[in-house]
Amino acid sequence: MKFVRNTLDKIRPAFEKGGRFEKLHPAYDAFETFAFVPKHTTPKVGAQIRDAIDLKRMMMTVIIAMVPALLFGIWNVGHQHFLATGNLEASFLDKIITGAWVVLPVVIISYAVGLGIEFYFAVQRGHSVNEGYLVTGMLIPLVMPPTIPWWQVAVATAFAVVVAKEVFGGTGMNILNVAMTARAFLYFAYPGDMAGATNVWVYTGDEKIVDGYAGATALGIAADQNTTDALASFGSFFSFENLFIGGVPGSIGETSALMCLIGAGILIFTGVGSWKIILSGFVGAYLMAGLFYVIPGGNAFMAIPPHYHLVMGGLAFGIVFMATDPVSAAQTEVGKWYYGFLIGALTVLIRVFNPAYPEGIMLAVLLMNVFAPLIDYYVVEANKNRRLKRLNLKTA
Repeated sequence: MKFVRNTLDKIRPAFEKGGRFEKLHPAYDAFETFAFVPKHTTPKVGAQIRDAIDLKRMMMTVIIAMVPALLFGIWNVGHQHFLATGNLEASFLDKIITGAWVVLPVVIISYAVGLGIEFYFAVQRGHSVNEGYLVTGMLIPLVMPPTIPWWQVAVATAFAVVVAKEVFGGTGMNILNVAMTARAFLYFAYPGDMAGATNVWVYTGDEKIVDGYAGATALGIAADQNTTDALASFGSFFSFENLFIGGVPGSIGETSALMCLIGAGILIFTGVGSWKIILSGFVGAYLMAGLFYVIPGGNAFMAIPPHYHLVMGGLAFGIVFMATDPVSAAQTEVGKWYYGFLIGALTVLIRVFNPAYPEGIMLAVLLMNVFAPLIDYYVVEANKNRRLKRLNLKTA
């Protein structure tokens, strides 16, 4: 680290005002503050609020919370590959190597394209590079199918960063979750690569899938065959326990509800993620699923037990890591309860009434991103009205 520090100090004059690369100072500043603690100090005059956490540390906390889902996703991609190709003797290391070969390039592309765009806008606008993309760059790969073409990852990342973030002013100004915007873009632009068939959810390389292997997701099977009995026909593969652990086909980081709950624990313990949004999200999904479950008749999704909805698809991942985005979520404490509850309820609602799109968390999060300011507005207005009534009673 001393070598890096000396190197940065040596080239610093070239990036400062009057230097040869003055316009590239935001890029230099980004590298320096990423490797070392910023040299900013509290002014000696005036009242100041000191805190041990800043944007960078908050973003790194979220990344740490996502590490369990990432590592499990790498293993699961390899695990599903060997199950699909009939190699049941593959070792744990074989699965990790295969999964890493598929997943890591997607992560690298996401960061390379996204950070490249962030650096460009920072240089053009003359401000520091924000650390917000550190989280987004990890979220985008985790919500992608393992077989997603690399060029589509690059296009979706560029679209999401520019349209959902930079046009609004950058980090802290966007109204939509950037990673969900990237997924939505690909889903509607290239639906064949984002949903449906077995070859979307399972990486097989040049090998053929063996007979009897379920390469589709649990939600996809229920939707295609319009019956939950189809899941039971696969035995323990689509059991509640296996769905909870996550050893099933799906997006890279979304299959394991267990890993998502570990991440939720980290976010809640550190105070970075809102426990109110997370809890109300799961409650909303469970209650909505329970309501449909007791209604006789209906389609296959209405017959799915409520607790299954909590571990199927990307609901857990979306509630823990997407709904809690501090920028696009509701800001008021009361509003967070409504915001999370509606995301969970809408996810199940979309699953039930739109079998063509069995996963609903993406649309639910993006829809509630738009309504979050409205929720906060009415919560604030309600608080003002209550205070005005108390004031009028005291002065009467």
